Amino acid sequence: MKTNVNLQPYNSFGFNTVAKYFIEIDDIQQLEESIRSDIFKNERHLILSGGNNVLFQNEFFDGLVVFINTKGIETLREDGNEIVVRAQAGENWTDFVRFTVERGWHGLENLAHIPGKVGAAPVQNIGAYGMELKDSFLQCEAIEISTGEKRIFTKNECCFGYRESVFKNELKGQYIITSVDFLLHKQTELKLDYGNIKSYLEQNGIASPTLLQLHDAICAIRDAKLPDVKQIGSAGSFFKNPVISAEQFETLKLAYPDIPHYDEPSGKVKVPAGWLIEQAGWKGWRDEHVGVYEKQALVLVHFGGGSGKEIVELAKKIQQSVFDKFGISIVPEVNYI
Repeated sequence: MKTNVNLQPYNSFGFNTVAKYFIEIDDIQQLEESIRSDIFKNERHLILSGGNNVLFQNEFFDGLVVFINTKGIETLREDGNEIVVRAQAGENWTDFVRFTVERGWHGLENLAHIPGKVGAAPVQNIGAYGMELKDSFLQCEAIEISTGEKRIFTKNECCFGYRESVFKNELKGQYIITSVDFLLHKQTELKLDYGNIKSYLEQNGIASPTLLQLHDAICAIRDAKLPDVKQIGSAGSFFKNPVISAEQFETLKLAYPDIPHYDEPSGKVKVPAGWLIEQAGWKGWRDEHVGVYEKQALVLVHFGGGSGKEIVELAKKIQQSVFDKFGISIVPEVNYI
């Protein structure tokens, strides 16, 4: 265990928050020992995965940061068209998805190139291009912080919703996910109808994409509209896409006939938050240290030398601006620490 560790390398916004205590976890035994320690029990603690969805608001974290870095991928079952694969929580998500795609396993390809680690993916029920983690999720193993006991969570027990799970709500802060099992398939129909996947493939002369070509296309699309966090700090998509009533959408459509949208099974309508923010005039806005990315209004960025509080204040201004213009409340995806 280390003291006074700068968390700049451990958060994609690149803020220089210093943690009072810090430990990097490489195996489950080490994790079990850590949560039994006096420092863990007596100090405020934060379980940190990839650091891609957190916003440190202060320059000092007065407590213990537990950084999950466990590794390992194994095939548990291969039966006909089905593959069950387990990944440890510290595996890089982008690398894991490519691992499955290169083996011809379908199910995660539209989630390519999302920053973060495997253990954090179920917490957020990450999603992109018409696919969500829950679509291929089988179960996960987690350790209960208060008792140190292991527990298996099935898909139903995780209570997945849009960027939601039981780990963000009823059981927030009570469990640490240690591994995730996925049910993948050797053959299934590719999802090409979301976003600009089809237009990208057409522009590149790909009429019938392979699994790998779809994966690579999504990586290229994301690279074109998201900043490289090694150069410009960000947490990717900062706000959730709001889901509104059909009635509210029809009213908005009268004023904005070209408003993009996605019909939900519930009868409600999802509207891209990035479009709302751009229409409110924020795309490309910049202050000295923080701003809104010039290629994608959904991304708030840190150019260096700033603080988390500056991002918080910017987010509040954007939320108020969108509400004033459209009557829609947008909510951050990012976790404020």
